[in-house]
Amino acid sequence: MAVDSEQLAEILDRAQQTARDVPSLADSFTFDLDDAYAIQRALVERRLARGQRQVGVKMGFTSHAKMAQMGVSEVIIGRLTDAMRVAAGGRVDLTRFIHPRIEPEVAYRIGSTFDPGDPDCDLTRCIDGVAPAMEIIDSRYRDFRFTHEDVVADNTSAAGYVIGEWVVPQELPQAAVRMSVGDRQTTGSTSAILDDPINAVREAQRMSVKRGLALRPGDVILAGAATAALPFGAARAECEIDGLGAVHIIGWTSEKDGHG
Repeated sequence: MAVDSEQLAEILDRAQQTARDVPSLADSFTFDLDDAYAIQRALVERRLARGQRQVGVKMGFTSHAKMAQMGVSEVIIGRLTDAMRVAAGGRVDLTRFIHPRIEPEVAYRIGSTFDPGDPDCDLTRCIDGVAPAMEIIDSRYRDFRFTHEDVVADNTSAAGYVIGEWVVPQELPQAAVRMSVGDRQTTGSTSAILDDPINAVREAQRMSVKRGLALRPGDVILAGAATAALPFGAARAECEIDGLGAVHIIGWTSEKDGHG
C-alpha cells in the first residue's frame, strides 16, 4: 500500500507549527527513502504555500562517523527557506522550537555563473562566497529518536540557520572550528565534513539532481556539521572557523523552565 505523503507531511508540519513533538513516523507507518523524500517535498511545499521562499539546501550525514552510526553510505539533503534565516548577531526566540540544538557549519553561496540547465556545469566552480555559519536543528520527533527515513521526511531536522560575513572562496580542508553555547564548548575541524567541505558542494549538486531539488544562483548550501551539536538554550552561541571568521546569535525565551 502506497504511503500517503500528504498525511505524514501534515503530522510533521503541525508538530513544527505548534512546537509539540510526535512519535517516530516509522513506529506506525512503513515507508522507504523515496517515500521519505516525497514527504519532505510535501512538507516544504506547505511552507511555500504560506509565503516562504526556498533559498538553498543543507547537507546531512556528512560525517563518516554519523553515517556509520545511522548505518548509511550516502549523505542526505534538505531544503532551506527564508523563514529559517536568523540575522548574524540576532536574537532567536526558542519557544518556536521543541528541543533545539545548534552546530557549526561552513556555508557556500552559488554565484550567477551557475547554469542549472547545464548538466556539465561544475557547481564547485560557481561558488562566489564562503562563510562561517551555524545551523539550528530541531527534530520534530520525541526524544530526538528517528530512523534514516524519519529524518529525511522531517526535512533533515532543519529549523534555523545563521551565516556570517561572506568572503572570497578558499580551500578549507583542515580549518580549526570552535563553537560555544554559554559555557559549553566544542572543537573540531572542517575535515569532519566529508574530509573537505567543498565535497559537500559536489554532493549537493548530485543529490539535488537525484531528488529533484532546484538549485539557483544566489542559493545557500550548508555543508554539514563540523562537530557534534550542542543544546541551544537561552545563551549566546558563537562559531569561529580559522580563516573565515566568526558568527554568533543569542537564544532567549520567556518560559521559566527554558529550553535545551
